[in-house]
Amino acid sequence: MKYGFIKVATAIPEVRIADTKFNLDAIEKQIIAAEGQGVEIIVFPEFCITGYTCQDLFRQQLLLDNSEHAMMMLLDFTRQLDIIAIVGIPVCVGPLLLNCAAVVQHGKIIGIVPKTYLPNYAEFYEKRGFASARDLCPTQIHYAGQTILVTPARQIFRTDGGVKFGIEICEDIWAPIPPSNALTLAGVEIMFNLSASTEQIGKHHYLESLLAQQSARTISAYVYSSCGFGESSQDVVFGGNAFIYENGGLIAKAERFSLDPQLVIGEVDVEKLRTERRSNTTFVNAQKDMYVDPIGGVLPEKTYINCLPRQNAEREFTLTRKINPQPFIQSGHMEDACEEVFNIQVMGLAKRLV
Repeated sequence: MKYGFIKVATAIPEVRIADTKFNLDAIEKQIIAAEGQGVEIIVFPEFCITGYTCQDLFRQQLLLDNSEHAMMMLLDFTRQLDIIAIVGIPVCVGPLLLNCAAVVQHGKIIGIVPKTYLPNYAEFYEKRGFASARDLCPTQIHYAGQTILVTPARQIFRTDGGVKFGIEICEDIWAPIPPSNALTLAGVEIMFNLSASTEQIGKHHYLESLLAQQSARTISAYVYSSCGFGESSQDVVFGGNAFIYENGGLIAKAERFSLDPQLVIGEVDVEKLRTERRSNTTFVNAQKDMYVDPIGGVLPEKTYINCLPRQNAEREFTLTRKINPQPFIQSGHMEDACEEVFNIQVMGLAKRLV
């Protein structure tokens, strides 16, 4: 973090179904590109290592083994890199097959977050092959050469600079009570979402509204990455959505229906989010309802997962986000804003005259 900002990225890599070697190469290219631009955290789509639309191939041990081997290769690739990468992988825990996000840095898996809500309606049938985090008991597993705890409990990751972030996977954000509600009240400042959202008429605008409202309601940043070109179009189409929202405002987004890989980078004003939370008494009261301390640590320390410190010299920070020179007037709505200001003044004056 520099000057209160942290640079984050959401990536849409090129993908081939069940071709873990090809997919890993595409992911590594985008990690290197992001690292070169000073990105601290990058998120990829759901099941980016294997592809989301593998369907019953997820039942094949060969695909699961190839996915784990790809993770081992990714760990080796990131050994000398400071960037934190969040990738989507299938993980076996005993009899359960879980849809997970793995947090990777400096050649280590910092944490694994399983998906909570599995869609099993319309074009989705994830319960056919996967279990929910709610079916899971905390379990130590040996994965990609490391021993790591996989747990259904809330996990809060903390960067070396003190920025707290959490993870949701696709359907989690569509639930009536998303995991991000509890995570942000527990102190998380940036939420990352690995998604595989299909395209339907009108759904895109609903998704934009959903992400904007969630980031505004929780006074947080929301970084979203969804599958793009390369996923199977046998039943559905994936348009490649990537967004970075901050407290309800759009910082950056990808081009929909692009045939090329995309890397969307933006800076999140963490210092501003912290200031907004301190001044918002409703947010503080909501934290009290969660039995948390709004000043100090908000959950037992053991629920925090510390990321690793930097190994390399810090890159020069460049602010790329656009700063609105008229922050009190929405861009492109000058006429409406002036009419609103006029009516507010008129109504206030009218009340004083009668």
